[in-house]
Amino acid sequence: MESLVERVAATRHRLLKMHHATRSGHVGGNLSCLEILMTLHHRVLGTDDRFILSKGHAAGALYATLWSLGKLSDADLDTFGQNDSLLPGHPSGAGIPGLLFSTGSLGHGPSLAAGLALAARHAGASRRVFCLCSDGEWQEGSCWEALTFALHQRLDNLVLIIDQNGLQGFGTTEEVISCADLMPRLAGFGARVVRASGHDVEAIEQALNTVQAGTPTVVVMDTVKGRGAHYAGRLESHYLPLSDEQLSHALAFAGGDIL
Repeated sequence: MESLVERVAATRHRLLKMHHATRSGHVGGNLSCLEILMTLHHRVLGTDDRFILSKGHAAGALYATLWSLGKLSDADLDTFGQNDSLLPGHPSGAGIPGLLFSTGSLGHGPSLAAGLALAARHAGASRRVFCLCSDGEWQEGSCWEALTFALHQRLDNLVLIIDQNGLQGFGTTEEVISCADLMPRLAGFGARVVRASGHDVEAIEQALNTVQAGTPTVVVMDTVKGRGAHYAGRLESHYLPLSDEQLSHALAFAGGDIL
């Protein structure tokens, strides 16, 4: 049976070729969260659970993950980011499996997820709600309002996941707002915070399945933006599409050591 690590490698390969074919940017933020999305969808999400991709720039990684599950076809991925596509650059519209909200305007996902978690409680449902955010979007006040609300409501069916790759549109998070690590600030709000490597599927699975009664969980995933590409860890990975040379380098990595 194909292992999850092998599935991640194949999905990374498809994601890279999809982005290169359409000359799409935001490759870095997709590569930093692919293992998270793959582990979440292949090993963690139950049939009644819900997922929100708050960091809508990583739409490609979500689509590739859905492809790995057989929920999207190669033909679907070939239309990525094109006019009249089912799969726009930020997830929106009908027809995307599991999509509950259009995202891409950063900072909204945690509030939406908290609302879903509270609604599940009122409905007597046992479902969990997972929300994947970027670290840069936690400069938005709406994220902290959502966290405060979730803590007050004791939403232990809510798991907020932060892809902490340390880069955003105008530089590192340290340069932009003097914050390289969100864990102390999150803990200061009284949140239960768990840390894991965002590129280790076993560590990701363990972190996402470790919950505590009476409080939401925030999982900080340490990742590398653009992992496996020539510009990994650099600002270029936020904006620029892959050149032919960068694609070849990244494909070689995708076929090699993932962890």
